[in-house]
Amino acid sequence: MIIHDQELNLRNAVAVSNLGITAIKEAIDKTNVEIDMSALKTLDSSAIAVMVEWQRCAQSLNKQLHFTGVSASIISLLAVYGLQQYFTITPITPINTSL
Repeated sequence: MIIHDQELNLRNAVAVSNLGITAIKEAIDKTNVEIDMSALKTLDSSAIAVMVEWQRCAQSLNKQLHFTGVSASIISLLAVYGLQQYFTITPITPINTSL
């Protein structure tokens, strides 16, 4: 699943959460589900709540979630809340502009 919204905050957290839960449930033949978060430009702590909800949903269906394109701000929030060990994360790769 790719998150197309550029923000994830209190305003749209329920809608984004529902889209993710639907994607996790519809991945019937998959035990590994990838969620690409690279489009996110702004977020608040609601993003963490959404990720926790997706993780719970996946675990209840015996699926593994892998979050890709995760920004440094999300990783930092996970660390603040002591949750980083509960997620499989690939950080967003910065673009090298020094070439």
